[in-house]
Amino acid sequence: MPSVSPSKSQQWGVHRLPRAEGRNILVTGGNAGIGYFVAEQLAGAGATVVLGSRNTDKARAAMDSIRACVPGARLRHLRLDLAELTSLRSSAEALELDRLDAVVLNAGVALDDPPRQVTEDGHEFMFGINHLGHFALTGWLAPLLSAAPAGRIVTVGSFAARSERLDLEDLQSTRDYRPKRTYGRSKLAQMYFAFELDRRLRAAGSTVLSVVAHPGGALDSLTPSRPPVHERSAGDRLRGLPAGLLVQGKDAGAWPMVRAVLDPEVRGGQLWEPRVFGLRGRPRLAPVQGHFADTAVAARLWEGSRELVGSEPYFPAQESSTAATASISTS
Repeated sequence: MPSVSPSKSQQWGVHRLPRAEGRNILVTGGNAGIGYFVAEQLAGAGATVVLGSRNTDKARAAMDSIRACVPGARLRHLRLDLAELTSLRSSAEALELDRLDAVVLNAGVALDDPPRQVTEDGHEFMFGINHLGHFALTGWLAPLLSAAPAGRIVTVGSFAARSERLDLEDLQSTRDYRPKRTYGRSKLAQMYFAFELDRRLRAAGSTVLSVVAHPGGALDSLTPSRPPVHERSAGDRLRGLPAGLLVQGKDAGAWPMVRAVLDPEVRGGQLWEPRVFGLRGRPRLAPVQGHFADTAVAARLWEGSRELVGSEPYFPAQESSTAATASISTS
């Protein structure tokens, strides 16, 4: 797998980010949680950040909070509903950009209890939003990403995916629905998609990179307050201190994604995660191994996703980064 030298990895400063003026970056689910801090940190680096969210009021609150921390932040809101696949083409068109330098596929949902729920399109809720929605959205964003000098697609994975395996005969958990397992499988599907996408990008000669990053363990009790987006009391902070030995706040959980977007040493097909057991600390490059490296499963998932969505991301060969074109292929 591609790698960076230890010296490069050690030089990366999470509080001294490369400048990103002139770059357009979309963060799905950028109005809350880890996505909010990804957006805040990228805005602090000077990028124009688009917060993808279906809730306008929450997006406005998040933008107000970011501007309070980053005076002069360049921010936009894009109405984005990953549960409604037919709306995603209009959302991509509403960006009204000539290029998109990066997208962070962060938005997601986790359900704790039965019964099984479905999206507007009839897909299992977590698999439909976390994976299929991003699969479809990437296709509609392909022309904008290809138009950038070096577009990046950063998929937010999860530590929960390590212990799961996909059931390719039951991707939608219709036979045996268990919420926690279904969530873990939806995040695993996202990671498989990202690795398979990069293999297809390389085969097509595209300049766009697909990278996976995950936040490790990130708790609200260890996350600094950003009212009204997130408010932490002194009691919350004290109760969270023991957990800080193993995990971290969502501000630190954003670091691997921010590095995957901004570090010029990042290469396609890589996995970035927190340094300490993949749970906390500064971001490091991790090996893609075990079931994550199963190309046969990834390819079968791609085909299954294409059938469910009715289209697939398509990035044709690029003659140059300035004359690139792309489209979405329908089945």
